[in-house]
Amino acid sequence: MGKVLGREALVAACEDERARGRTIVFTNGCFDILHAGHAHYLEQAKAQGDVLIVGVNTDESVRALKGPTRPVVPQDDRAYLLSALASVDYVCLFGEPTPSELIAAVRPDVLVKGAGYTRDNIVGADLVEALGGRVVALPELPGRSTRSIIARVVESAERGDS
Repeated sequence: MGKVLGREALVAACEDERARGRTIVFTNGCFDILHAGHAHYLEQAKAQGDVLIVGVNTDESVRALKGPTRPVVPQDDRAYLLSALASVDYVCLFGEPTPSELIAAVRPDVLVKGAGYTRDNIVGADLVEALGGRVVALPELPGRSTRSIIARVVESAERGDS
């Protein structure tokens, strides 16, 4: 079985992991242009438990969130790249506006988001805490964001850099 799973297969994998006594960690995002900030964040997320699941927005949901020029990288490529990271155990695409349905299906022990979020605006926080889990906001690497990388590429292209 590969690391990129549909929702039903992911739920079955979570049941197996729980039966083995493993702590399940969940995070989500667009992960449009994978960079060092993402890798650092995912390593920190993995350190919160035993099994790291990454929910990845589909292309359609990225466009709804980020605008018509995004994503830069198609969903299957983003899922594949994330699955290649040692810190990531499972990847699952989701197309809903928020990951709440996927979080409800996975029932993670730990829900992780970046430091830009607070407990009050982390989707799924209430559910995870009601199930006895915890919610963690992790620090991000300064200056490492997809938005800043895209801006540098556009600026370089406008200058005619090759």
